[in-house]
Amino acid sequence: VQLQASGGGLVQAGESLRLSCAASGSIFTIVNMGWYRQAPGKQRELVATITTGGITNYAYSVKGRFTVSRNYASNTVSLQMNRLKPEDTAVYYCNAASTSPKADYWGQGTLVTVSS
Repeated sequence: VQLQASGGGLVQAGESLRLSCAASGSIFTIVNMGWYRQAPGKQRELVATITTGGITNYAYSVKGRFTVSRNYASNTVSLQMNRLKPEDTAVYYCNAASTSPKADYWGQGTLVTVSS
């Protein structure tokens, strides 16, 4: 499975940004997809995930501001980020998890910078 993320950039606090990630390869093995982020000097953390059945899970810090969605026709997962805050600044990574084989796949990361 290969993942190609896009959509990062520099925005001001309060603005919105949308990230997209396209999956290719053995996509039939994918169960969950989602987004993680890593801020400078911090560990990578979960932002939002969505299962094949459409069940979503969000980090507490982004609930109500971010929305994860999945397009099965185009094999993409998106992250709509609203009311961005400076603390949302990080490199955002797209993730896909498969069960057969059991594996985690990662995109190349896209930088989101939110200025105050």
